Parts: sequence; structure tokens; C-alpha cells
Amino acid sequence: MATKARITAKDFWELPEGDRRQELVDGRIIEMGPPGGTHGKIVSRICLRLSEHVNRAGAGELLVGDVGFVLSLPADPERVRAPDVAYVSRARLPGGEVPDGYLTGAPDLAVEVLSSSDDPIDIQQKVQDFLAAGALLVWIVAPRARTVTVYRPDGSARFLRDEDVLDGEQVLPGLAVPLTELFR
Repeated sequence: MATKARITAKDFWELPEGDRRQELVDGRIIEMGPPGGTHGKIVSRICLRLSEHVNRAGAGELLVGDVGFVLSLPADPERVRAPDVAYVSRARLPGGEVPDGYLTGAPDLAVEVLSSSDDPIDIQQKVQDFLAAGALLVWIVAPRARTVTVYRPDGSARFLRDEDVLDGEQVLPGLAVPLTELFR
């Protein structure tokens, strides 16, 4: 009986780009279908607000487009996750620059916008992966429910509804995004 070889982050990087979004979990490639229009609309709005804030503050880089982060987790030291949106402070960038390849470690902020095809267990695993690898905030945006859940490394979470304002806390001080603006 043949067994499949475990794929490394380096092997994963060298694979040709396909038509599907992919992540590397436990040495296996996980494929995800392309997201729908609502997902794209919400990601775009988040990017616009974060980009304006990050550019004004000049404190790091905003990354979109399923950029890979190698999360060195104890049970899976080459897990590659690709959030919908990521903010990385200059302090976390090697030499202050964004590398051509995957980034090592978690972003300061990882944002996942839910699609109807997302599995809640998989999403919670992504939250745990980012936080365990050093993310300071993880936002899970649920367009259909018009909510955002903010997760922190200390295990606390904050549930926001349509009338609430999403803020950058200590990661992006001064950022304030009314959820009504995201979900209009």
C-alpha cells in the first residue's frame, strides 16, 4: 500500500498556480472553491478602509489575494494559511519588506470573510491556527448574518452586530469601521 508523501511549504510554493484557492494543512493540500460576489464585495470594502488607515499610519502592509503565511505550529510546523485580508506591521516583515514568497509567522491581523460553502469547524481551526502562530487579532466576518467576531490571543472574543463599530484595538489604533458601512 502506497502512502502519500507529506508536502512541505517549499514544495507547496513551487507548485504551479491552479484555478482554485489552496492552503497546506498537515502536509496535505486543501482546495477551496472560488468565493462569490458578496464575499468579494465585503473583502473590497474591508480592504478600502484598512488600506486608507494603514497608508495614513505608515505602520505596515495590507495584503490581499490569498497571500500565504507559514504558521509554525507544534503539530504542523509548515502549515500554510491564506486569509482573505492580512495586516502585517513593519516589525514583523523581514527587513521591513514584503517577501516574494510566503511570509513566515502569522499576520498581526487576519481577516476571513465567510462564504456559504465555509465549514464552521474549518473556520474555527483557522482562527486557532492564526492565534497560536502569533496573530494579535482575527476577524471573522459573516455577511449573511451581518456580524463580525473579533478573536484575541488571550481567548477572549467580541461579537459585533450591524449597528456596532469595528475597531483596530492595539493592532491598528484609531481604526473605526461602522458595520453598516461594510454590509450596506
